[in-house]
Order: sequence, then C-alpha cells, then structure tokens
Amino acid sequence: MQEVVHSSGILEMKALRIVILSFFSLLLACSSVRSQDWAFELWHEGKLVLEAGDTLRGQIKYDLQQDLLQYKNNQSIAEAFTARKVVYFEIFDNTVKRYRQFYSLPYAALTTYKAPVFFELLQEGKMTILCREALEYKTVSSPYMIGSYTRLVLVNRYYVLEENGDIVELDGKKSDLLDKMGRKSEDVEKFVKKNRLRYDEKYDIARIVEYYNSL
Repeated sequence: MQEVVHSSGILEMKALRIVILSFFSLLLACSSVRSQDWAFELWHEGKLVLEAGDTLRGQIKYDLQQDLLQYKNNQSIAEAFTARKVVYFEIFDNTVKRYRQFYSLPYAALTTYKAPVFFELLQEGKMTILCREALEYKTVSSPYMIGSYTRLVLVNRYYVLEENGDIVELDGKKSDLLDKMGRKSEDVEKFVKKNRLRYDEKYDIARIVEYYNSL
C-alpha cells in the first residue's frame, strides 16, 4: 500500500514539474517576443533622397509592410513619405551595427500593375539581390512544453533584380538561388560549406551572392 502511495506521489510531482516548466517556458517565449526590438520600430540616423531631388538627413523610421517612411530632423515633427515620393534611403542600423540601403522600385505583388515598393539592397553586380521583411505568426515547438505555441517572428523574403528590370521573388530554397548561378553553382556551394554559411540567413546570403559576383 505504501508503494502505491509513494508511486502516486512521484507521478504527481512529475506532472507538477511538467506544468511548471510549460508555464515558465510560455512566459519566456512571450517575454522574448515582447522585449525584442525590431529595426523597423526604431528611429535610425540616415538620409533619404526624394523624387523631387531633395536630400534630407536626420532620423528615419521605415515600414516595409506599408511601404512608408517617417523622417524628422532634431526635434521637428515627423513627416511621412510613401515609396512614390522616395528614390532611396540609407540608415545606420544599431541592431546589426551596419549601414543598410533601400531603393524604391516598381514591383507587381498581386497583380500585373507595378507600383513603387521599398526593397533593401543586399548585393549588387551580375546578380543583384534584394530583400523585404515582414512579421508573421509561426508555430514553434518547445522541449519544455506539451505541444506548441505561436509567436511573432520577422521573416525575410529575397528577390533577384534581373537585367530587364523585372524583380523575381526567390522561393526560399537554396536550389532556387543556386540554379540562377549556372555553372558557378558548384564553386559557390564549396564556398558556402567552407565558410559555414546558411542559405536562410540574410547576411550570409549577401556574402554568397558577393562571392558569386566575384567569380
């Protein structure tokens, strides 16, 4: 009888431990989402060139999902510009400690009608690679939880600017990028393996394309 009670107590303790771990894991997941600073939420030092030809320097906040740019100089009230009004802008992004360049380019997302859209330039040359970012909810599993949970993540989508001016979205698979490199793809794969680069990391992709352009 004592063995049964003892075993029951152990099972209850294990179940309680699982519940506690799941609870704190969920809190940690929510905390990491809420505390993370995404670059588009922050003001950055930078400059922008308007369609009218003016160059403005000051604080810049961008929103690629809305294709909207906010600008302010010192304590001035922020001005908003759409992609139609902006040719180019550059910021120093403290979250990654590097300069980032963006261009307003005509692109047809859902229809055949092309409208100005902001793209980040990652690498320019015989292959020009562009990027856009967006927030998406993704289901994530946890070793401390039973089942999974949903969290908000920043997703990068990559595009190739072709010689005729068309912008073609990549499907996210490494084969899609390598196919565009033709006979140089084997050399590129060796470079990626040697430097332990990833095809799903933004600045690794920039390095990969930079190497391809150098061949």
